[in-house]
Amino acid sequence: MTVDFAREWQDWKTGRETDLADPYGWLALVSLDWLENAPRAYAGLPGRWWQDADAAYVDPDGGELVHDGEPITAVRRFELVNSGAGTRVTAGDLEIEIARRSGYLIRVHDPKAPVLQAFHGVPSYGPDPAWSVTARFEPFDSPRPTTVGAVVEGLSHVYTAPGLVRFELGGEEHTLTAFNGKNGGLNILFTDATSGVTTYAANRSLPVAAPSADGTVTLDFNRAVNLPCAFTDFATCPLPPEGNRLPLAVEAGEKVPYERG
Repeated sequence: MTVDFAREWQDWKTGRETDLADPYGWLALVSLDWLENAPRAYAGLPGRWWQDADAAYVDPDGGELVHDGEPITAVRRFELVNSGAGTRVTAGDLEIEIARRSGYLIRVHDPKAPVLQAFHGVPSYGPDPAWSVTARFEPFDSPRPTTVGAVVEGLSHVYTAPGLVRFELGGEEHTLTAFNGKNGGLNILFTDATSGVTTYAANRSLPVAAPSADGTVTLDFNRAVNLPCAFTDFATCPLPPEGNRLPLAVEAGEKVPYERG
C-alpha cells in the first residue's frame, strides 16, 4: 500500500465523519412520524400537520415556523417527489424535515440529539488497495425503474438503474445493479458475507465516479459506507436490489457503527 493511497483514504474518512457530525444531519434525528389525513399536533412541535394523496400540509396555528427563510403565516402545502429529497421547516433550534415515502412523514433534527452528542467516529476496516477493483459499466438499453424494499416493513422505494457493473473479485466474476449517483456517477447498494457480522446487516452503499469513455469504473470498497439507518431508527433506507449480494466477505469499508454495537 502506498503512502498516498492511505493518506487519501484517511482524508476521505475524516471528511465523511465531519459530514456525519453535522448538527442537523442524520445523527440529529430524534423522531419520525407518519402524517395522517386529519390535522393534528405532534409533541414538542408548533402547528398542526396532515397529508392527502398528493401533498403534506402544515397550519402554523399561532406557532412560529419558517420555510426557506420566510415565516409561515397560513396553511402551507408541500408536494414532493416520492423517494426524493425532502424539505425542511424550522421551529426554533429544530428542523422539521418533510419527506414523501409512499405517504408523507416528518422527522425532527435536533442538534442536542443524544446520538449526535455521543458520536465519535465510525469503525472501519483499514485501507487495502486489494479492495479497489476495476469494473466495466454495462448500460441497459434504457434506464430501468427498479423497486426495492426498505428497512421499514411495508415500505418500498423506486430508483432508476442505468445499468450493471461487471468485475472479478475473489477469483470469480460478479455483477451488481447500479443506481444513478451524484455528478453523473453511480451508487451501488449491496450486502456481502460480512453483513450482519462485522458490517451492518441491511446494506452498505458504494459511490462510484462516472464511467470513462470505454465504460471503465473503479469500485473502491474501502469507501463502502453505512446508510443512515445503520445509525438511527428514524431513517427509511432502501434495501439492495435483487442480486446485489456478494457471496464473499468484503472486509473493507465501514463496519457496524458503535451506536449499534
